Amino acid sequence: MPHALLVSGSLGQGHDVMAQACAETLHERGWTTGTVDAMALLGHRSGAVGEAVFRRLLDLPGVYDAFHFSALRPGARIALLADAAARSRLVPALRELVADQRPQLVVSVFATATSAVNRLPRRDFRHLVFCTDVTPHRLWVQEGTDLFLVTSEVAACAVRRYLPDADVAVVPAPLRQPFYRPPDRAGARAELRVAPDAECVLLMSGAWGLGPIARTAASLAAAGPHVLAVAGRNRELERRLRAAARREPRLHPFGYTDRIPALMAAADLVVTSSGDTCSEARALGRRLLLLDVVQGHGRDNLQHELELGHADVATARPAEVVRNALAALGRPAPEPSTGADPKAWQKGFGAALERVGLG
Repeated sequence: MPHALLVSGSLGQGHDVMAQACAETLHERGWTTGTVDAMALLGHRSGAVGEAVFRRLLDLPGVYDAFHFSALRPGARIALLADAAARSRLVPALRELVADQRPQLVVSVFATATSAVNRLPRRDFRHLVFCTDVTPHRLWVQEGTDLFLVTSEVAACAVRRYLPDADVAVVPAPLRQPFYRPPDRAGARAELRVAPDAECVLLMSGAWGLGPIARTAASLAAAGPHVLAVAGRNRELERRLRAAARREPRLHPFGYTDRIPALMAAADLVVTSSGDTCSEARALGRRLLLLDVVQGHGRDNLQHELELGHADVATARPAEVVRNALAALGRPAPEPSTGADPKAWQKGFGAALERVGLG
């Protein structure tokens, strides 16, 4: 039975979702898999420091933009030095994992893992790199990768910017399994105690709950719609949402939850930051209002979502979000995207495996 090693990274949740999607599809094809967190492989102290630095960069307006566009995208010396430092810790750990698991396939869904996997000695596996950003930066694109998986032609061009002869496959963005079988709108609303004819908005901003979500949720609920507000793993945000809900009955607070498919099915509009949630909302035929809160790669992803249509954008200022959300509720929603059918992703991923001789 063939085996695959998937290397993810615990900055946010998007990387883990993509790793899980790959693992599930491989299981359906008769593979076994193992998934590891590159941040954990760096060691507890280094991983914690890395996450703290990244969060701090996002908290400082413009700082991560500057680092992303002036260092990560062109592959400036400071970015390459940071990559080399992480690689020096990852290579020994990955060498042990590969020796123990003996995979035929390694899939990197985290930029930090890419160069480390390609530096492993005596490689007898195929290496796929899977990035859902619309413009993968320089650290994603490393010599020695057998195949790059991206979700748009724009991203394929970004890969070839660094490696003109790179082998690139454009595949549909995979979804978490429950989004392929979401509840119906009426059932979801009944479960959440939202009236069938009421306006309803799902408000979320990634696993970290970026931006002033609590103030926005309270203001939006006060303006009329029911608001399903998700804090993710941000416990302080969850506390604030629950406090606000005691004052505003149309505000429904949630912490980290696996009920997102039901929340999305109940909503007329999804207000979120740019990321993989957008693909999930489009698969359910929901209109998007995008919060411009993710710097760097988030700016590119946001522009791409706007180009795809049935989406608007707002800053994170609560009053602006409320005004834009109320206007968006009156605009038409899209039909469910082709991503709603799992066969599209399965076919694309299967074709990718065949391209590297593992089909």
